[in-house]
Amino acid sequence: MLQPSLAPATARLNAPAARNGDLRRYYHRLLAEFGPQGWWPAETQLEVILGAILTQNTTWRNAALAIGRLREAGMIDLARLRAVKPDRLQSLIRHAGFFRQKARTIQTFLRWLEDAHDGSLDRMFSQPAERLRSDLLQLTGLGPETVDAILLYAGGKPFFVSDSYTRRILGRHGLLAPDASYDEAQEAIHGSLDRDAGVYNEFHALLVEVGKRYCRRQEARCGGCPLESFLRAGGPRGGRAAA
Repeated sequence: MLQPSLAPATARLNAPAARNGDLRRYYHRLLAEFGPQGWWPAETQLEVILGAILTQNTTWRNAALAIGRLREAGMIDLARLRAVKPDRLQSLIRHAGFFRQKARTIQTFLRWLEDAHDGSLDRMFSQPAERLRSDLLQLTGLGPETVDAILLYAGGKPFFVSDSYTRRILGRHGLLAPDASYDEAQEAIHGSLDRDAGVYNEFHALLVEVGKRYCRRQEARCGGCPLESFLRAGGPRGGRAAA
């Protein structure tokens, strides 16, 4: 398994805002409850990148099936991926849904990697983080969440993946506006915790676990949630609680 670049024991603060302490307490409470999550479940940087693309608009289970097909075909390999025909690639990743679009995104990324960095992931990740993020966001099919997952989990760059789980949980706890955008949520977290890739890696994975087990889209199952005691008076905001 590709291990995160840092194995954080503590989440530190870099600003005095009141919510900073909340996020630090949330982090340590979840870490104590669930333990280190060991994300991203992949063996190589390339596998992380493919997984980040394939998990768009689908479940990780479906993305993992597509990754498994690619692995069986020997396609977790830059040279082989560059040479594979589009219809073959589409067939291999069909389980992930939107397979034509995702195949185009993979091939767009590979062409850009070849043109901009001589096909080298090492060269790509050696670029200044903000510049690399900006460059990746210019590629068709790569939005902020996918790009930040690539940067954080494949490159160890400190960009928090403020996905729907994060926004839902922190919104219901009153730490984010209910309609906070991806960028607004990321900015709030970047301004509350040190820019530490290891902490961001773990905190994101822990929040996903809360979202899957308790803080679901249709209802907040607060009973037994490790974050229940942190709720403001009146319970979760923007989602009904279930016992």
